[in-house]
Amino acid sequence: MGMTLLFAAQADDRYRIGPGDVLDIRIYNRPQLSRDAVRVEGNGMIRMPLIDTEIKAACLTEGELAKEISTRYTRYYKNLQVDVFIKEYQARQVAIIGAVNDQSRFHLQRRIRLLELLTYAKGPSTRAGQTINIVHSTSTSPCKQSDESDTAAFSSYSLSDVLQGDPKSNPYLEPGDIVTLPEADQIYVVGNVFMPLTIPLREPITLTRAIAMAGGLKQDTRKDKIRVLRQEPGTTIRKEITVD
Repeated sequence: MGMTLLFAAQADDRYRIGPGDVLDIRIYNRPQLSRDAVRVEGNGMIRMPLIDTEIKAACLTEGELAKEISTRYTRYYKNLQVDVFIKEYQARQVAIIGAVNDQSRFHLQRRIRLLELLTYAKGPSTRAGQTINIVHSTSTSPCKQSDESDTAAFSSYSLSDVLQGDPKSNPYLEPGDIVTLPEADQIYVVGNVFMPLTIPLREPITLTRAIAMAGGLKQDTRKDKIRVLRQEPGTTIRKEITVD
């Protein structure tokens, strides 16, 4: 599974620092205070020279954290120019697996929606079924507000609704999400047809359409004895239906 970086665009989608990210912190004319490769701790905090208490980096943008660091140094230096750069994006990872053309894991540099991730995975493959699922991370984000309701551990959407950009089926992805596209169930058309074949059930298909996709019936076919063998979901029981 590959690794891809998705770059920032709109201001509303600006990346917010999270645990595990690695930062470079540059302080103009104060090299003794500058720090390279500062890893944000699991609680979202970092430490800086001369400052006794930890500084919360998680949930802030690079600019917001730079301003906070400058404020903390006010007792020592006035109007310090501070720049914060994210060196490694580790906090916000999502993955997409299953019936897509490019299964991959992504380090997000901004917030993205489900449809956008699907385009980065080069779209659903020909094996894709009718649904797309999101398995949500169970870890608690330090940015989560106390009054926010818990997110369900699993979400499922109609693939066609997602591809059409339906807002209700195109949520923002959260760190740790795993998007899965299950493969379509299959049906088999065999017997006295011109082209026996396997058909993925990407959408509901009628019996007559399935026969037509197999090239139609041969002339000597007994049309009053078309057999449908159906396995009951979740069991080994097979049910036979005879159709005229």
